[in-house]
Amino acid sequence: MHSPLALVRDATADAGTAPRVAEPFDALEHLVGVNLARLRAERQLSLDALARASGVSRAMLAQIESARSVPSIKVLCKVAAALKVSVAAFLRRHATNGFEHLPAERSSRVVSSNGRYSARPLYPDAEPGAIEFHELRIAALHTEAGTRRAPGTTVNLVVSEGTLEVSVHDQRQLLATGDAIVFDADQPHSLRNPGDTEARAFRVTLKAETPPRWDVPALNETAERETLREAPREPAPV
Repeated sequence: MHSPLALVRDATADAGTAPRVAEPFDALEHLVGVNLARLRAERQLSLDALARASGVSRAMLAQIESARSVPSIKVLCKVAAALKVSVAAFLRRHATNGFEHLPAERSSRVVSSNGRYSARPLYPDAEPGAIEFHELRIAALHTEAGTRRAPGTTVNLVVSEGTLEVSVHDQRQLLATGDAIVFDADQPHSLRNPGDTEARAFRVTLKAETPPRWDVPALNETAERETLREAPREPAPV
């Protein structure tokens, strides 16, 4: 039986083709190709075997793995079904088998206030995307000031153990075990544990979406004045 690594690229995958000049891979093509090759190798499937299982030609699979072609959604769906993974597995750098185990004993915690507050990220070590998920622990009688986020950022918090008092500006809301609250995280806010035992909560942070126009660099004053000076003037009304 071939080893999984030997199956990442079949020796005859590019037979009969001329050598290609090394070119930088497009990020998307490379990511899809690497994930497909790895998933196929883990299942010890040859290109021919995957072609038969998915209904996608061997030539197309070879092109995808070598980042020479970006497959259509229809093709990806066929390959994903054959490999028994989600289509999203081809676009991830983590959880590419559809799940990723995060053992509690190996997880990292961000601890502050001399250990009276901690936050454990419940997502892989890779940089979080549009959503963050944390487990919070707040010591008895401790108040932790929240970090103000970009406008449009929303926090959904649910108390799993104990009680918490959430303050947003000058408004306060007491939460018992099982209670939840949603608030805008660009405002001043804090968490206070009024009880005599540790409180625990889960926090989901939904990051603000940045409109494309916000990514356009602003003109400096000199360039803006020159632009206004060079702009054609409309003729005065007769």
